[in-house]
Amino acid sequence: MAAVAADAASAAAPKFTLYTVGTPNGWKASIALELLGLPYHVHKIRLSQQEQKEEWFLKLSHTNDDFPVFESGAILLYLAENHDPEHILLPQDAKARSLAIQWLMWQMGGLGPMQGQAYHFVRYAPERIPYATKRYQNETLRLYGVMERGLATSDFLAGDRLSAADIACFGWVADHKWADLSLDDFPKLKAWLYRMAAIDGVKRGLDVPDKNNLIDNNFGLPDAAEVERAAKQTSKWVLEGNKSG
Repeated sequence: MAAVAADAASAAAPKFTLYTVGTPNGWKASIALELLGLPYHVHKIRLSQQEQKEEWFLKLSHTNDDFPVFESGAILLYLAENHDPEHILLPQDAKARSLAIQWLMWQMGGLGPMQGQAYHFVRYAPERIPYATKRYQNETLRLYGVMERGLATSDFLAGDRLSAADIACFGWVADHKWADLSLDDFPKLKAWLYRMAAIDGVKRGLDVPDKNNLIDNNFGLPDAAEVERAAKQTSKWVLEGNKSG
């Protein structure tokens, strides 16, 4: 999750507050802000305390005071359209721009939801449901295959340069092992992952709101005991959040 609020009073050098957590969706916004070189403050949302359901945050996400923007894909588009004179996030060429937006919509409607469900049934569900686990793992792998084909003739999803499309997909692919998946059958996708990880702005954005060891650990998981501890801890507030609506 992510939301960004712009300070309208400083038009010459926009300042933002990024309300975020260290998830593939949250990293989209922080990576984009880092690549654009825009100054911003970070407010880490405490999901374990259901802070995202508190009235102050709900009001922030659904009013236009100082124009807050919610939904990570919408944040990427907002930044591209208003704070990206060098066209880093979206190409200036109409067809290339459309291709980047197509991939962005694809991630929002496919890769994120499917891999998110794979996370849930692999790590957080209170009971093991083999059908559900395999259904979402297999669908995520199918989507990795779509990316593999998309990267057959270019280094990045929308052509030969990074765009919002790559930013949107990076965190999900980087965290593939949390869904108990492998990239061994997707050599072009794996090469793209390491290509993205070598970009300074991507690395800085991945460390928001907390230091992240995905790249340092070669996209591997910590030891089994730490994985189990983290999964149990997260599962507790995920299931509690489901109860409270």
